[in-house]
Amino acid sequence: MKILNKKKNKQIEKPSLEYYLNLQYPITVYPDQKGGYVAQIKDLPGCLTQGETLEETVVNIHEARELWIETAYEAGDDIPLPSSDTRYSGKLLVRMPKSLHRRLAEAADSEGVSLNQYIVSLLSAAA
Repeated sequence: MKILNKKKNKQIEKPSLEYYLNLQYPITVYPDQKGGYVAQIKDLPGCLTQGETLEETVVNIHEARELWIETAYEAGDDIPLPSSDTRYSGKLLVRMPKSLHRRLAEAADSEGVSLNQYIVSLLSAAA
């Protein structure tokens, strides 16, 4: 399918429907308060479903994903690409006052863990 790039006023080739259907989107599944499970694909707004069992919920979310993509494709809407965690390296540089650094280091030492491990545990508890 060819579409017009409005900014450059030229046609560009849009990927095929099969291309989008073969993309692997992260799925979030969680228990429903009323029983069963809910699944959603956060990269595809409004793409969610539910089921009585995990197996049924997984089947339902794959069907919902296909229908979401097919509908958006036929309407000519943008289809977001799957998100990934490649944006996050797991490394973070934090500047802090020397006094805070000292208190954290002393607390980590008293717990018998590294400073990094201690700070990660504090952040995990706070998040």
